[in-house]
Amino acid sequence: MGVESRKHISCFEGVGQGFYGAIRVLVYASKDGIESIEILVHTEDEFVGEPAMLALADTVQAVNSTAVDAISGATESSRGFLDAVNNALEQLK
Repeated sequence: MGVESRKHISCFEGVGQGFYGAIRVLVYASKDGIESIEILVHTEDEFVGEPAMLALADTVQAVNSTAVDAISGATESSRGFLDAVNNALEQLK
């Protein structure tokens, strides 16, 4: 019989300022790093800003860092999203 391992995952909310307004995210993190990012609320453009944030969420999770480049054409949305994630991660400290 194997030993079951359970990962402790914490959830933190963060806010950043995008091109059109506030961006709120939930960041799920464990001792291993960022597990997932959920975009709660935003008013960014659905054709440019939103896809950029979704792509960044995948990238940030994959590299376990917010030190990534903004998406060209959606720079302010990207910065706001990354600021929101960083704001959430500050609560880990």
